[in-house]
Amino acid sequence: MNRAPQFPRLPGFNFDQNIGRTKFNKSQLFDRVHGNVYYLAEKPNASGDSRYPALYAWGEKPPGPTWLAFDGQRLMFKAYFQESLASGREPYRVRLVDISFFLEDGTMKVSEPSIENCGLEQGVLVRRQRIPLPDPVKYRYFDILDLNIGAEPQLFGRAYKIYDCDQFTRRFLNRMGIPVPDPISPPADVLRERKHHASTEKSHQKRADKLGKFLKYDRKVLRFYGFWDDSESPHGYVHELEILYYLADDTLEILESQPARHGASTRSLLVKRMKIPKFFANLEPVGSGDPYTLLNVMGDNMRRGYYIPDNSYRSRTASDYYKECDLAIGAQMDVFGRRVIIADLDEFTKDFYRKKYGLDAFTPIPKPGKRNDEGELCYGRYIPPYNGYGSYEDSLGYCFSVVPKKPKLLTDKFYRYENQVNDSRVLRFGCKMIDDRPENQERCFVINVYLFDKTIAIAEVTYKKPGHTKSLFQKKMRVRLPGEEIFTSSEPKYYEPADFYVGACVNLSCFKFYIESADEYTFKYMEQHCDEFPKADIKTILSKVREKLRCAYRQFTSEYPPVKVDDDADDDADDEPPTLSLYSLRKAMREYVGECISEHEIMTIARHYSLQESRQPYPRDHIRALVHTELTRLVWNDLDRLEEDICAWDRDKTGYLGRDQLYTLLRANRIPLQRELIRLMLDYVEKNSEGKIKWRDLINFLDIKVDPLPPVVPMNLKEVYWTIEEKPRDCSKIDYCAFLKDLGLESEVKDLVSQMDDK
Repeated sequence: MNRAPQFPRLPGFNFDQNIGRTKFNKSQLFDRVHGNVYYLAEKPNASGDSRYPALYAWGEKPPGPTWLAFDGQRLMFKAYFQESLASGREPYRVRLVDISFFLEDGTMKVSEPSIENCGLEQGVLVRRQRIPLPDPVKYRYFDILDLNIGAEPQLFGRAYKIYDCDQFTRRFLNRMGIPVPDPISPPADVLRERKHHASTEKSHQKRADKLGKFLKYDRKVLRFYGFWDDSESPHGYVHELEILYYLADDTLEILESQPARHGASTRSLLVKRMKIPKFFANLEPVGSGDPYTLLNVMGDNMRRGYYIPDNSYRSRTASDYYKECDLAIGAQMDVFGRRVIIADLDEFTKDFYRKKYGLDAFTPIPKPGKRNDEGELCYGRYIPPYNGYGSYEDSLGYCFSVVPKKPKLLTDKFYRYENQVNDSRVLRFGCKMIDDRPENQERCFVINVYLFDKTIAIAEVTYKKPGHTKSLFQKKMRVRLPGEEIFTSSEPKYYEPADFYVGACVNLSCFKFYIESADEYTFKYMEQHCDEFPKADIKTILSKVREKLRCAYRQFTSEYPPVKVDDDADDDADDEPPTLSLYSLRKAMREYVGECISEHEIMTIARHYSLQESRQPYPRDHIRALVHTELTRLVWNDLDRLEEDICAWDRDKTGYLGRDQLYTLLRANRIPLQRELIRLMLDYVEKNSEGKIKWRDLINFLDIKVDPLPPVVPMNLKEVYWTIEEKPRDCSKIDYCAFLKDLGLESEVKDLVSQMDDK
């Protein structure tokens, strides 16, 4: 039976036929209704005349009509025909076509594949239709048996030669029992060969695809260290080179390491980034490295211009350039006539050669040339002698470049000396000229020493005398040391700031000066920076005096006893310790120490042990009130941040920092105070014996919450501060007991104290 009998429509016997169904479209079935006429039906006919009789098994059906069974299927054959030509260049032309045989109705179609820029009408040559066989056969059309490889069908008077077919056609004919021969080669066509040759020439002119190599090796550079020995040429030396090989485009760049002159060593470009040829004969013309050359055929207008590729250079041979396989330790490169030898590699380059080429030996080659104690290469560059024009640095710049550059400014020295608006950083010394002429002996001068560039300027202090005019004796310049040869290649030696002190004799530009005095700022600056000025280092001076007085200490104390101040002179005189006058101290030092101690060192001892208190025209509370007024007015509340920075600088946890360090920290934390007020505040803060400031006292000084003070009226601090600085410290009274105690001769000090008690 065709279908299962349905159950009666009773409860429990109904089943949903759509369960598990995924397609709900109406099936299209063809059924025979009237004789051999087929119609589209929704369901098959179950009658005896149905196209699905019961004698077939379930799922089998008889074959349908050919037009339905072979719908959309066709056989494809490749053929050619020869077309005669009247021109003398070629006798005939071979044209390739495709012959299609449609299985559903036995029709055929002949089409020619289109070729670009062929000049022929191509496309469909014979439209789809049933093609009759040529005479003398009548009333018969081309069928499957007439088409096969090697057959020569004649379609409408044109003979075709079938030489190949597709895989479906070969399989279909074999299943029908028709053997299919092997494909044959079509004859060569002169026009096709010419087109193929032209396309091959154009393909050589296309650019190579470098994107893959670029993406793989981008930013990967091989670094080689080499040298170029140019010592045989006049004024030549061994050049240290750094060779960079870029893997992305196989280019090389060579840098030269210049010797260190005024700081760190620099590198200059010797060969820019390019492909370096192995054998250099001459320069290649412009555009020779471009594989694709264009010729402007028509017009200068860019919109209407016409360009074609130039094939005239297709047979040229490319130059042989250096590759990464040519570079190794000990390899010699010919870089445009220079013999460069590779001596060492970096770690990345060693890993690259170890992975790609399997190399393990990377022993560096020693570089030739003289070396110093540190192992650095000594350069034998010849510098011509100084000719006397301009400064030595300016003349030296012309030896290395046609257009010399301005000498570089040392940034650290600039911010240390020159960029201090609150501090001039100029040492001033009063001196007199040493000369045989009496009129010059009475002249007074002031020597200004600028710490930033170590230049010296001399000004004369003139008086209202006939013949004397106010003028600058020497402009600001660096002065050579006496005895220095001028016209020489070596760098001359100049006067340093440490060469100027009280009691020194200096020879400045063939004029001799004796330094008699210095201002208060000079003494103070030299004492604060005693590591740069040994004449102001109290520890060094005391050690020198201690060595000289060790054997004659008793005689020294007995000959120069301390002086006790009279009680009638002052009510508080009993509280003052025994003193020694500056005259007695100078006389004692000259007698027992001799020429080993200078006048500046004596003044340093007198200033260090002076009984005069620091000049403070205003009390501490008044200066603190000024500071609190400014901090409150400008709303500054970063005291915690300042304390944190100070603790970071005090790594040893001593509780003391230098004056310059604290000044830098205050300025870095943007404290809203004038520079003069900051300097005045640092003078009022507690200090130790070494002159360092107790930073905890500074924090309490700035804290407006601890012992707040009422606001005060601001004042002109510049005038007050510079007035204080201009006044020299009074060193007439010296604390003699403190001086003897610091000498470290304890037994002599005890004897002196017992003698004082007996008196």
